[in-house]
Amino acid sequence: MTPKEAIEYIENYTWSTTRLGLERTQELLRRLGDPQKKLKFVHVAGSNGKGSTCAMLASVLREAGYRTGMYTSPHVLCFEERLQVNGRYIAGQDLADLTERVRVEADAMEDHPSQFELVTAIAMLYFLEQGCDIVVLEVGLGGALDSTNAIDAPEVAVITNIGLEHTEYLGNTLEEIALNKGGIIKAGADVVCYDSAPEVVSVIRQLCGVWNARFRLVDFLSVRPLSHDLSGESFEWEGLTLNVPLLGDYQLHNAATALTVLTALRERGWDVSDEAIRKGLAKTRWPARFEVLGREPLFLLDGGHNPQCAEVVAENLTKYLGDTPLVVLTGVLSDKDYGAMMQSVLPHAKEFLCVTPDSPRALPAEKLADHLRSLGCRAQAFENIPDAVRAALQSGEPVIAFGSLYMAGDIRKSYYRERKNAQRKSCTAARRAMTAEERAAASADLCALLAGIPEVREATHIFSYMATFDEVDLSVFHDWAEEQGKVLSFPVCSSGGHMEAYTLGEEPVWISGKYDIREPDPACATLRQPEDFDVILVPCVGFDDEGGRLGHGAGYYDRYLERGPEALRVCIAFEAQRLDRVVEEDTDMPMDYLVTEKRVLKF
Repeated sequence: MTPKEAIEYIENYTWSTTRLGLERTQELLRRLGDPQKKLKFVHVAGSNGKGSTCAMLASVLREAGYRTGMYTSPHVLCFEERLQVNGRYIAGQDLADLTERVRVEADAMEDHPSQFELVTAIAMLYFLEQGCDIVVLEVGLGGALDSTNAIDAPEVAVITNIGLEHTEYLGNTLEEIALNKGGIIKAGADVVCYDSAPEVVSVIRQLCGVWNARFRLVDFLSVRPLSHDLSGESFEWEGLTLNVPLLGDYQLHNAATALTVLTALRERGWDVSDEAIRKGLAKTRWPARFEVLGREPLFLLDGGHNPQCAEVVAENLTKYLGDTPLVVLTGVLSDKDYGAMMQSVLPHAKEFLCVTPDSPRALPAEKLADHLRSLGCRAQAFENIPDAVRAALQSGEPVIAFGSLYMAGDIRKSYYRERKNAQRKSCTAARRAMTAEERAAASADLCALLAGIPEVREATHIFSYMATFDEVDLSVFHDWAEEQGKVLSFPVCSSGGHMEAYTLGEEPVWISGKYDIREPDPACATLRQPEDFDVILVPCVGFDDEGGRLGHGAGYYDRYLERGPEALRVCIAFEAQRLDRVVEEDTDMPMDYLVTEKRVLKF
């Protein structure tokens, strides 16, 4: 089974064709050996703020040194986004292999599991196989009958803000919905409840009494706002000055919720230091929620797709940008009140760029443009999202993209493609502007600094690379490493973005590889596994001083690095390749060190 086949299989069993309930999930998990019983969880239910709260918790727990799983839905960027361990999406082949295992059991069941139930079972297997210490588990729909509720008592059950939603499934009043979502409360769990409507808090408090679970109400006053800008919200909590790079006043309430959960975990014996909280919150990432994709020009992305979301977008634009006019890149579904949505952002719009979201319910771009023109607005319709993103960037004006979750992922991908291509051209030109003599001298200086890193000096097996004509030449370092008795291996790249590492034999045989770079001849070399390495040296096109790295575009190293997470990752570059800020994606692997001819940075 390929990753594509796995996703197609899962999506064939839409949840809407089956009834709600835990029976199918429980049976499927039993058939798979009940992996969920060997895991610990923070279980998060609610109407709003679930995802942001989960992202903050997972980031802090990861920073505290725990191998942390996170399960969320729906995805914005790609299907693999739903299953993460330590901030990394599940690899496509891992998803395919686990789906095949689950398929065998699911297809043997008389009552076939739904899409969400299948993914939940895959997630439990994945988190167990990945050795997760704890999993941040987001409820899909409701709580009591959601497939994630097949777990035993979690460490903490979290109820975020509750509103009237999915009334056909969850109930017609806030009390009924709260009762459903509170179904994740179990004996032995701590319970953290967002301070929302009194009737909601009353229901959750009563459920805690029934289950003898410890009740905690989030105190929003425990979080004192200090400042805000496009880098995030700064606030004080229990004497700590903290920052979360998620924008909007409501994120302070979500942060207070996450901090209350962390307090509960601490009291249950989890070692979460103040420093882990500070660093973890600061590193939180949650895509397409008033997200700053870039600053030159400013490019904001929000998945808001109804009038209420549009109002929040407009409020944030006023809060962070005042009356600055923006280019609005937008597309909507025809069954949404797009008239009201556009009215909210109209005071902020200099021009509208209209696209058609990838959905059978999408409103054609030209029809949306016609509607906006009838209101006296400047509006263009585009045949596809990449063209609209390119036009937005070329305008040089600040941009807000919003209107549909169905297009958020495509906008993000198109933005990264455009910006990364521009950065690659700039950095490549700077590197090639150096003379051969300058490159040779800088390479020698860099090799000396590289050899001085303590972890490199102690390493026994290093994965290095052979340079193209304009890259950092590590020959001097290779000579030093061999003199020190270290084992060196080098990459062999094949089609499809696959890379392996080989150690040369006693009589080295080099060949010209896929990109005319010298590679070991696999027939005369020894294949190594990612876990064999102490250090992996990673070339790049560009870098910044915050640890951002611009790869060559094929993604060979990022895919390889996630297979060997324990190795020290060292980025190698000339100073000429420095950028103010690299355009980063969620799939970019972080570096531990950056080495140039002038300095060593540790991240």
